[in-house]
Amino acid sequence: MFKKILLPVDPAEPEFASDALEKASQLARDYGAKIHLLAVCPEVQSFVASQLPEGFQDRELKETAKVLEAIGGKLDVPGGTVDCYVRMGSVYHEVIEEADKASCDLILMTSHRPGLSTYFIGSNAAHIVRHAPCSVMVLRGS
Repeated sequence: MFKKILLPVDPAEPEFASDALEKASQLARDYGAKIHLLAVCPEVQSFVASQLPEGFQDRELKETAKVLEAIGGKLDVPGGTVDCYVRMGSVYHEVIEEADKASCDLILMTSHRPGLSTYFIGSNAAHIVRHAPCSVMVLRGS
């Protein structure tokens, strides 16, 4: 089955990924898959960054890494199964790039129910499904 699962997590809403985390844990236990947790922090524009305290982005990256490590530590999987990565940029671009870079064979993620604006603008999940270098499983949030 799948050997390396990329699971994007929004550090501002980690509970939204709970179904995907549960599914990834099940796949890891059943098939010996590795779980590759990824959080993407938005890139701050230079004119905004100049108004923020010095080192803001570095602290954000470190705090986000701690959140991911805490999430990974709570998963019911064997030790050494979970890796955590934080990237900066746009969500769909960074997820696709990380999946390719890490040679993942599945992206497992949750998505909100589509609304009218999604049909005109698109969502991160839709971009990832269309452009991913591997299989994508999208679970609908409740």
